[in-house]
Amino acid sequence: MLPATKETSANGSRSKTTIAASIAALGSVILASSCCLPLLPFLFAASAAGTSAFFVKLRPFLLAASLLFIAFGFYQRWRAKQCKCKPSVLSATLLWFSTIVVVVFTFFPQAIANFIANLLAR
Repeated sequence: MLPATKETSANGSRSKTTIAASIAALGSVILASSCCLPLLPFLFAASAAGTSAFFVKLRPFLLAASLLFIAFGFYQRWRAKQCKCKPSVLSATLLWFSTIVVVVFTFFPQAIANFIANLLAR
């Protein structure tokens, strides 16, 4: 009974690692896109230009971090399958959602900024 507990524990930790990698990828892509869309514009209206200017310099590094976190999440998922551990549905959904968000924010940052600005203008 003890080995089954270890296997369940290993499966849970891999799933948590995949979830953490997905959340980290989402966070870094949001920071990378802040050059086009200032963070929390209502609360930080005075510092929006400074924030955007700061993050525009870091954008390539943040995008690279996003891609590395996504790759790490897929690697963790692949390793779980190799160990015959079934990843959770939440980790798989979050990983694919993060991948889509990173790809969209990477290739269409100005389109996303315009879309959100139009939503806030209503």
